[in-house]
Amino acid sequence: MTNLTKMSESGRVPAPHEPGADHDPAFTRRVPTGDNLPRDICDRCGFIHYVNPKVVVGSVVTFEGRILMCRRAIEPRKGFWTLPAGFMEQGETAEQGARREAREEANAEIVLQDLLAVYSIPRIAQVQLMYRATLSTPSFSAGEESLEVALFTWDEIPWEELAFPSVHWALTQFRSVEGQIAIAPFTNPDGETGNQFPPPR
Repeated sequence: MTNLTKMSESGRVPAPHEPGADHDPAFTRRVPTGDNLPRDICDRCGFIHYVNPKVVVGSVVTFEGRILMCRRAIEPRKGFWTLPAGFMEQGETAEQGARREAREEANAEIVLQDLLAVYSIPRIAQVQLMYRATLSTPSFSAGEESLEVALFTWDEIPWEELAFPSVHWALTQFRSVEGQIAIAPFTNPDGETGNQFPPPR
């Protein structure tokens, strides 16, 4: 029985695991029933491939008035300085993810204080959650994704070597509320979408 015959009898193309299927997905981009945006849909089984923004979690970590930063060992922006942050994993909360990223990038155990900011970076389809945090112990070192890890005073921060615009946002917004017990989370600075760095300091 050919695929065309089977489709005419059942009203659909056989799924890859069904008899008569070619096992190769054949996606076309169209608007699914009940949706209003075009998606990639498999013509054989009807599977809809949704592409949604990724969630990044991280923190501005302090110890005795200094800020923990990591120099990236991987692309993008290898060799530039960032805050401990990365993509959430399945099965974890945002807070768990932020603590895990600090362990992975800086071998650091941290205590989260509160949510500092929520950033939207549409160019790369990311939502970033940044927390305020402190080191639970003065112990840290470079993890697999870091060339080096260091504590910086505000004046020592390598502003010209920051990896991403959102690192600059988080640092400056953190500074503006430093010492405050309770804060309302920040968002992107006015007009900023992460496409360019702020002007030099």
